[in-house]
Amino acid sequence: MSGTLAKIAEIEAEMARTQKNKATAHHLGLLKARLAKLRRELITPKGGGGGGPGEGFDVAKTGDARIGFVGFPSVGKSTLLSNLAGVYSEVAAYEFTTLTTVPGVIRYKGAKIQLLDLPGIIEGAKDGKGRGRQVIAVARTCNLILIVLDVLKPLGHKKIIENELEGFGIRLNSKPPNIGFKKKDKGGINLTATCPQSELDSETVKSILAEYKIHNADVTLRSDATADDLIDVVEGNRVYIPCIYVLNKIDQISIEELDIIYKVPHCVPISAHHRWNFDDLLEKIWDYLKLVRIYTKPKGQLPDYTSPVVLPYCKTTVEDFCMKIHKNLIKDFKYALVWGSSVKHNPQKVGKDHTLEDEDVIQIVKK
Repeated sequence: MSGTLAKIAEIEAEMARTQKNKATAHHLGLLKARLAKLRRELITPKGGGGGGPGEGFDVAKTGDARIGFVGFPSVGKSTLLSNLAGVYSEVAAYEFTTLTTVPGVIRYKGAKIQLLDLPGIIEGAKDGKGRGRQVIAVARTCNLILIVLDVLKPLGHKKIIENELEGFGIRLNSKPPNIGFKKKDKGGINLTATCPQSELDSETVKSILAEYKIHNADVTLRSDATADDLIDVVEGNRVYIPCIYVLNKIDQISIEELDIIYKVPHCVPISAHHRWNFDDLLEKIWDYLKLVRIYTKPKGQLPDYTSPVVLPYCKTTVEDFCMKIHKNLIKDFKYALVWGSSVKHNPQKVGKDHTLEDEDVIQIVKK
């Protein structure tokens, strides 16, 4: 382990020494690729033995979405968690393992949302210190990450936490790079760029891929991409997660300062202690989770508006809906009747490929 850490430190030092310009871009690209490979070794240990990654620390996924909370000690993360869970909770705190406590599941707009404390991610977890690795495994499964910051010293903390999460292959508030990448058996590296590139040339692309022992591939750059973007695509294990920065302790600042904070993207100012601005926070959480609620209507009865079936926004077909209820449902499926914004007339007869929208009502007709 320590060998890998030493190598990482060495490469980071060399990158810090290297001036960024056209002449060094190639060299920096190589260093970045080496760094990414070393970091991956830390997150996913090589060799057998030891019950796989995240050993003894897998929190059962309950509810419709999972939110991970990250923050330095004493920024008020625990207060925020217990107050949110206290106000909106439907179950008391569960105790899973000695490693973590889950403050609970809250109900909001009919959805069950699991709140997870992700302890000890900060400073050095990505270097394999402590039990960071298991926490990271859980962090990567979250649908949303809340970074809790102290409003009096937000920026330093924000940078550190972002760096840690980046180091584990978690990309915040960003989309996967628009790069096509396909390995081949022969034919060398074939590079196509559909727009001008400010950082990547064929030389740099070839050397980054060579670092991964890839000598035959088709690469298509559909946007002005960086070396980091290309490495992310080659590594192929990056997760893209939305993130909200929660600035706590706003009772300690002036109104003028508060006005400035409100303009920062992805930010919500709160006071966990006084429970100020929780509504705003929950509303933003809801926006970022992009959940879709579908109400069910049994034949000849009114729709059940109390407990919607909640789907993630990327999986909202009638088939996804059926699978969420029971996998046998799709076998007997004949058609569905849908009322709501996804159809032109109410009700409309649809097949299993129809895409549902938030607050649609559905009735399944079986064979």
